[in-house]
Amino acid sequence: MKAYYSDHFVLPLPTGHRFPMEKYSLLRAHVAKIKGVELIEAPLASDIDLARAHSPSYIERVSDGTLTDSELREIGFPWTTLMVERSKRSAGATMQACITALKDGVAVNLAGGTHHAYRDKGSGFCVFNDAVVAARRLQSQQKMQIAIIDLDVHQGNGTAAICQGDSSIFTLSIHGEKNFPFRKETSNLDIGLADGCEDVHYLTVLSDALRTLEARFSPEMIIYLAGADPHEGDRLGRLRLTMDGLAQRDQLVFNFAKEMGCPIAVAMAGGYGREIETTVEVHAQTIQLAFNYYKNRKETLT
Repeated sequence: MKAYYSDHFVLPLPTGHRFPMEKYSLLRAHVAKIKGVELIEAPLASDIDLARAHSPSYIERVSDGTLTDSELREIGFPWTTLMVERSKRSAGATMQACITALKDGVAVNLAGGTHHAYRDKGSGFCVFNDAVVAARRLQSQQKMQIAIIDLDVHQGNGTAAICQGDSSIFTLSIHGEKNFPFRKETSNLDIGLADGCEDVHYLTVLSDALRTLEARFSPEMIIYLAGADPHEGDRLGRLRLTMDGLAQRDQLVFNFAKEMGCPIAVAMAGGYGREIETTVEVHAQTIQLAFNYYKNRKETLT
C-alpha cells in the first residue's frame, strides 16, 4: 500500500506554537515499521491543480508571500517558502493518493485533511484544501461522483463552502457542535455532537450517517479525513472516543467503501493530544487498518 509523506518539509514555527508539527515525522517512523507499506515523497500540486478549488489571486498571494497579516493570523502560520512547499505537497499527496486508490483500492496521505481552507483564504492551520483539490483533479480526468467523509472533530467548513452547489461532491461532516469553527458552513450532511460524546453514541451516529449518504448519493470515490482529535486524550477535541472506538470508526468507513465498491483515499486531518505519542498512535492505527483493508482486498481479487 502506498503512503505519501511530506513531513521533511518542516515549518519553522515559533517556540510554544500549538500546532504539533512533530507528529508527522513520528508517524512516518511508525508507518515505516509496517511491512508492505511503501513510503513515497508527496508530489507538488501545481497551480493549475490548486485553481480547481482556490482563486488564482489567493494562490498567488500564498506563493509570493503577499498574504496580509490578518490572513496569516487566520491561517495560524508565519509565511515562509517552506510553508508554501509543504502546503502544495500536502495537497499533492492527497491528490496522488486518490489517483493511486483508483488502481489499488486504497492509499493514504500521512498529512492532509486541511478542511478549513476556503476558496480565497486559509484558516485554522489550513492553507490549501487538499480534499477538494484532489476530488476536482480526478473529475478533470473523468466524470466522477466523490464523497468526502470528514470525521475530524472540527467541521469541514472550507470544504463545505467550496463545494456548495456542486452536486458531484457529497460533503459529510461529523464534528463537535460547540467546537471550532464557531460559525459553521452547510455541508450536504452535518451532524454536530455534544461535548463528551462517547464511543457507542458516536458509532451509532456514524453508521446512520453512512446509510443516509448511501440513500442520497452514489459515490465512485471516497476521500476520508480520519482526524485523531475525537480521541479522549485530545487537548482541543472535547469528545471522549477511546482507541477502540476510533478503530471501529475507521472500520465502519472502510466497510462502507467495500460495500459501495469504490476506492478510498485517507488523509490524517487534526490531532492535538495532550501527549503527542497518543495522537501518533491514533493515526498509526488508521494506517494499519487501511493496510489491512488493502491486504484483504488483494486477497479477494486473487
